[in-house]
Amino acid sequence: MTDRFLTHLPVGGPSVPFEGGIPGWDTFPFDGDLRVKSLDQPALPEPPRNGEDGPDGCFICEDGLRRAVWADEHWMLRHSGGPTAVPVVVLLCPIGHHDLGDLPAARAAEIGPMLQRVERAIMSVGGIGRVHASKIGDGARHLHLWFMGRPAGLTQLRGSCLPLWDDVLPKQDEAQWRAVLSEVAAALAEDGGTAY
Repeated sequence: MTDRFLTHLPVGGPSVPFEGGIPGWDTFPFDGDLRVKSLDQPALPEPPRNGEDGPDGCFICEDGLRRAVWADEHWMLRHSGGPTAVPVVVLLCPIGHHDLGDLPAARAAEIGPMLQRVERAIMSVGGIGRVHASKIGDGARHLHLWFMGRPAGLTQLRGSCLPLWDDVLPKQDEAQWRAVLSEVAAALAEDGGTAY
């Protein structure tokens, strides 16, 4: 397959890490020799994401408010399913079944203010050095914006490796995790919506 985005990549062959890449960063969570996996051939067409056919079968729509930390008539903040290593991991989702590309204009105009509200709510719990926000979207067609609160002072967890650190470090106990989520929800509810 010839594609302008693939010609420089060793698809199907051994991969050699880019010199100066992420494994050399101080914030990379692993030590020792690592081997970069070989790249598989592209899978085209790509397999469908969850919710690709609409709200029926979309796990976010089917969950409703089950994992909600906070919600109003248009948005909900969900937890990630269980205790995390870092203080806060939450996802901001529209109530309606939309991805970023088809988000109604009124909801799209709310994204900036919602990003600010969620960051302020996470910072309000104290002990947070920074809040990371990202959109990945490979797993589900329903828009979900990730927020992760990095513990203050743990500068080794800075940057794009924070999700990796969250995966490999010990998790908080459930009581503390739920208490922190309640604090985030209460801070959000001060400006409207319902804390769960």
